[in-house]
Amino acid sequence: MDKEKISATHGIMWKLCPFTRHPALLVYMVLEMFIHSVNGLNVCMSGSASSCEECFLIHPSCAWCAQEDFGQARTLTSRCDFSQNLLKRGCDAPFIENPRSDSSLLLSKPLSSKGSGVTQYDVIQIYPQKISLSLRPGDQISFEVQVRPVEDYPVDLYYLMDLSLSMKDDLDTIRNLGTKLAEEMRKLTSNFRLGFGSFVDKNISPFSYTAPKYQDNPCSGYKLFPNCVPTFGFRHLLSLTDKVDRFNEEVQKQMVSRNRDAPEGGFDAILQAAVCKERIGWRKEAYHLLVFATDDVPHLALDGKLGGLVHPHDGQCHLNDKNEYSASTKMDYPSLALLGEKLAENNIFLIFAVTKRHYVLYKNLTALIPGTTVEILDQDSKNIIQLIVNAYNNIRSKVELSVWDHPEDLSLAFTATCQDGQPLTGLRKCADLKIGDTVSFNITVDARGCPPRGTKKSFTIRPVGFKDRLKVSVDYRCDCSCTYHTDPNSSRCNSAGTYSCGMCRCEPGYLGARCECQEGEVDYQHLSACREAEGKQVCSGRGECSCNQCLCYESEFGKIYGTFCECDDFSCARHKGTLCSGKMN
Repeated sequence: MDKEKISATHGIMWKLCPFTRHPALLVYMVLEMFIHSVNGLNVCMSGSASSCEECFLIHPSCAWCAQEDFGQARTLTSRCDFSQNLLKRGCDAPFIENPRSDSSLLLSKPLSSKGSGVTQYDVIQIYPQKISLSLRPGDQISFEVQVRPVEDYPVDLYYLMDLSLSMKDDLDTIRNLGTKLAEEMRKLTSNFRLGFGSFVDKNISPFSYTAPKYQDNPCSGYKLFPNCVPTFGFRHLLSLTDKVDRFNEEVQKQMVSRNRDAPEGGFDAILQAAVCKERIGWRKEAYHLLVFATDDVPHLALDGKLGGLVHPHDGQCHLNDKNEYSASTKMDYPSLALLGEKLAENNIFLIFAVTKRHYVLYKNLTALIPGTTVEILDQDSKNIIQLIVNAYNNIRSKVELSVWDHPEDLSLAFTATCQDGQPLTGLRKCADLKIGDTVSFNITVDARGCPPRGTKKSFTIRPVGFKDRLKVSVDYRCDCSCTYHTDPNSSRCNSAGTYSCGMCRCEPGYLGARCECQEGEVDYQHLSACREAEGKQVCSGRGECSCNQCLCYESEFGKIYGTFCECDDFSCARHKGTLCSGKMN
């Protein structure tokens, strides 16, 4: 079988097995046996496994024979081999230990097509919702995930606005934003709610004016605009509501403030809007949109040290009874990593609405914060409604999977199948979708080792910004069932060892396949009876010394024999595939 045929066989297996691949299990096992037996190498037998569990760790195709009388002849039979070889060599099928990886559906509610008029528990946008995997070390298993963004799904939109002095004309523009935005958004969803918050920066030097004369009016002495409100970090002004007139009323009350340096403290505000979910009013059963409108760059983590803030952000909600960010002058700005984590944790899509000269900066930030988009904001925010609609449509046209609580000993590989039906290896995202389109992802899980016995792990797969999730529980098939029938001080081991999985494990001081020899009967220092000559390997490295005699290993290539296992019938040169041209002395 050449490489092209092997590749073709793998392709057939893949098509036969869209979910667990198990209908092609036999093909897989035969193929694996071929691939790992080429050039005279049998990975199972060459691994020198001394127990069933060690055999499993060599390769996922290796099996163990737990039959008691297997290999009791003069030739010592390796119990670790491919299952087909064990059968040929006389191991009865019930005694062959060869667990396979598999999966099972635990929760598989069908995908929904519409979001309105149903409760949050009835809308399903990911299938399945819960599966269980049983993984053998070194093996891999694949399963399919389908995602369908439903039509007419509820939307919560929180408008977070920079109220520094340079945004005064923008504030004037959005005073009637609520009504107009609601009209446009209701063309996309029948269930829309709107909230409002604002930010400036930390009210400490060097970020703001801190002299006494600026405390009540930081615009004091500023000729262009002499009156403004004291500098503040973040204020939550209106919880999410379907009464959009309340939004307009709240905006009408607002006045701009002033900070000292160009960057703003908007990342403090974003984090508070994300984690203070009860105060903000985020609904579990809605898309969460956070619109961040600004005309300048943000302060980042470590900037706070300029003002003496050495404590990193703790990622918690710090809104006081006035709905103001109370830790603004106590902690540093949040890092991008923390910001991304909290937004994803609370299923929030962040929309950067920024002026053209800062577009590139914020565009680069979207690559570091999943579920984030950026749109260009006019100098006076006149295009804000169309900007939000465009951003929403852009968000709804994409599906991207994220992995949470990923166990380190599992590797995951993704293949996306989007609307064109072509598998895209290595991708976990589909774009240019229409509402109601269904996309699928094939996920292959590979277990790299065995954790402590009885360990169970899990991870979660979530479409970015969705409340829906797939919970994957994992247990490991590292144990052999025959070990549950272990017999200490077994008579089969002359009461000097433990019988397990067809073999005896002798107590200290005893040797032999059945612990029939005592320590004094074997020369531990030299094992001279099992060496062909001084300095030679015990039993030529091709057998075991038991009771001062060699028991030769079996080989799939022929017979190993001799007092010291020094002879075989397969090492002579071959001609046209035939040993010694068919003539051997």
